[in-house]
Amino acid sequence: MLGADRTRRTGNNHRRIRPESVKPPQFMSDQAAPADSLAQALARLGQAGLTRELARTLPDDEPALAACLRRAVLEAVPAYSASGNPEILPDLERHAREHAQEVSRLLRGGAVEDLAFVRAYAQRCAEQRFPLEATLQAQRCAQRVIGEWLRERAARVAPGAEAAGAVLAEFATEYTSLTSSVGAAEYVARTRSLAASESDSRAELLDTLLKGFDESDARVARLLKRAGYLEQRQAYCVVLAQSTDPVEMENPARAQRVTTALHEALAALNVRMLSGVRNALAIAVVSSMRRVSGWTAPQSNLAERLRGRLLALGPAVLIGVSQDHPSTSFVPRAYQEAATALGCAHVTERVVMFAALPVRRLLLHRAGDHLRSVLPAWVPALVEADEKARGTLLQTLRAYADADMNVQKAAAQLAIHPNTMYARLERIREVTGRDAQRYHDLTELLLGTECRLR
Repeated sequence: MLGADRTRRTGNNHRRIRPESVKPPQFMSDQAAPADSLAQALARLGQAGLTRELARTLPDDEPALAACLRRAVLEAVPAYSASGNPEILPDLERHAREHAQEVSRLLRGGAVEDLAFVRAYAQRCAEQRFPLEATLQAQRCAQRVIGEWLRERAARVAPGAEAAGAVLAEFATEYTSLTSSVGAAEYVARTRSLAASESDSRAELLDTLLKGFDESDARVARLLKRAGYLEQRQAYCVVLAQSTDPVEMENPARAQRVTTALHEALAALNVRMLSGVRNALAIAVVSSMRRVSGWTAPQSNLAERLRGRLLALGPAVLIGVSQDHPSTSFVPRAYQEAATALGCAHVTERVVMFAALPVRRLLLHRAGDHLRSVLPAWVPALVEADEKARGTLLQTLRAYADADMNVQKAAAQLAIHPNTMYARLERIREVTGRDAQRYHDLTELLLGTECRLR
């Protein structure tokens, strides 16, 4: 690859050896084959008697080779000129000089080494997010430039050595093959390291938001401020998602796919999202501008904006969405709201908004387990009678409630005669002792049976 700073090395810094004795370096097993090929190419140059002749002029010609390398890369790889990073071009110039010095050192009898300057440059490119494709294109330019430069020098110092062209081209090819291999491996390794570090940071931030914090905790405040989570006029809500089969979320790969799908679904919106997997649930803390300034009207409800995108995830997942909250300090509360909404979700209502839950559903969700253990005897009796009546009794109760206790309207909805409605309501009174035509009794009947059947 074509910079990090590196002390200029000369022939005096290395033990001089004959090219015929060059051995493949032992610094990396994964680069052994390219290094061995370069050592063999150097040996063939020595056998052709070219290294001794070239070595006489190489130190003086290094600046010219570096200039040629830099110019060729800028002409062939637009990414270098297009980059707005002010360090990219100086790094390129420095790295071109390092390549010229390394080529000169090798041809003067230096050993094939671990190419530390290539590794350092690859790491720097990865840290600056400069594309790997551009650096590999630069390597292809380097191969051509080095080959042409050596042929010109060989023709000048050893006229008539027509057969040397193939040997010189082989050296240029093997040299750039090794540098490309080393540089690409280092770039990928550094990119993965940076991604892992960023993932750890995001995980810490997500845990901090979910647990809540006190602004007096300076460490937490610095973490949140650095990530932009202490900005004013923001709205926050929490989204929880899981597969319709909760067992699938125990598989880390499946849980991560749900998280990825959640992230992709909301990517088109102008929102910020911090996502992860916690307690076998895909979780996302979503934030957006609540209002532009203290003098402007609030933006549209964030949770409602998310709903349409979340419905697009399909029938394989269930989702709960909290209400909007004005501060990160409310995120733990938002998490509880999203968990409640998710607990109310089912295959016929896959995305549940906490703000849309009626009080009755909230009561049943919160206290349902306890109530089931203390239900009066008439509740199981009504459920048993309903089973014998093929579900018509509870169907009648719900239709009567939906019709605002209007018998005629409920009968029309069920496509039955009003007398049949009265007969069914009377049967319910006989079983339970509660009269559904009285408001309080109807409420008790509905709550009791819903609690039992949850």
